[in-house]
Amino acid sequence: MKKIFKYVVTDILRNKIVLIYTVFLLAASLSVFGLEDNSSKGLLSLLNIILIIVPLVNIIFSSIYIYNSAEFIELLVSQPLKRKSIWLSLFTGLAASLSLAFFIGAGIPVLIFQPNTIGFTMIAVGILLSIIFVAIAMLATVNARDKAKGIGAAIMIWLYFSLLFDGFVLFLLFQFADYPMEKPMIAISAFNPIDLSRILILLQLDVSAMMGYTGAVFKDFFGTFTGIAFSIISLLLWIVLPVWYAAHKFNTKDL
Repeated sequence: MKKIFKYVVTDILRNKIVLIYTVFLLAASLSVFGLEDNSSKGLLSLLNIILIIVPLVNIIFSSIYIYNSAEFIELLVSQPLKRKSIWLSLFTGLAASLSLAFFIGAGIPVLIFQPNTIGFTMIAVGILLSIIFVAIAMLATVNARDKAKGIGAAIMIWLYFSLLFDGFVLFLLFQFADYPMEKPMIAISAFNPIDLSRILILLQLDVSAMMGYTGAVFKDFFGTFTGIAFSIISLLLWIVLPVWYAAHKFNTKDL
């Protein structure tokens, strides 16, 4: 398992796409903090990049990598190795490599310009999003044998979480405008890791006042220990459940 992990990490870190991804995040982070007089505004601008670019790159790159490694995976399966160990090694290798790329590209500039609780939270959220979308990508690939279908499904999942989910939430709010929907929105937010991450950062940046009464409800909940624990558990479940199901599917899949 350790050998597979080391091979995957070294192979990914030498990949040109990952290097370009790291350089892009580094350039964007330094530019954002350099252009803004207030580092908090820089964090807000960087947040938009993290919530869109990081999930997109992680889910597409992970999907393509798994499909391109099909022959390597078949070779590993033919060896006296447990399938779940092989799959978990691939996942940890991908997650560790892309998380490291994020930390170098965005985490280090945040530590330099904003070494406080908000900065640490943003780094943690970015790393969690990286791992979550690697897990979702592996779930998509294990369910689709065809490469085009698998990558297409991964892109649609990203599109749903980034854009379509918000439209669905707005539709619910309009349909049930006569009812108090603020508290149910807290539960609904757990079904989208991107929205949950956005709420956590925005509330710490004191932008909740711009969100009206809903922002006040979110602040009262997510600003407490219970709210933080709920957020962390929800994000961790977005890692554990897809990985567990994908590993179970791969264990019984006919290659």
